[in-house]
Amino acid sequence: MAIADLKNVLNIFGGAEVTEEHQNELFKEVLLMTLARAADADINIQSVEIERIQEILKQSTGEEFSAADIRVAARAELYAEATLRKYLSSVRKKMKDTHRAATIQALANVFRSDCNVSVLEIDFFNRVAVALEVTPSQIAGLVAGDID
Repeated sequence: MAIADLKNVLNIFGGAEVTEEHQNELFKEVLLMTLARAADADINIQSVEIERIQEILKQSTGEEFSAADIRVAARAELYAEATLRKYLSSVRKKMKDTHRAATIQALANVFRSDCNVSVLEIDFFNRVAVALEVTPSQIAGLVAGDID
């Protein structure tokens, strides 16, 4: 998925409703944007973080993302019109609960990847959690149902 393919972002900001068919695409975009910005949350993008983001994106979406796609998505200039938090707040109700939970869990996974979580990363995590309105159980990865 090329960074230029972030068409749902434009549709959401344009006021379009997200149909059931678009929820998976929206999840991919939210995950890419959130994790890419997370890599830059402490002003220091580590290679191990980029690699972990690539792994998570592949595992979660089935698609390959280049390091360049992730670095471009991390650039603050992309968020000149609206902050990531504003974007997340505007799309959270259009996302499935499982997608919001997966996004916040993936974010924690990225921050742990370099074995050093900074205060800036914790602040970023908390702001994303508030913007997505995830519950403590979602953050912990608890989902109702049978445990395999």
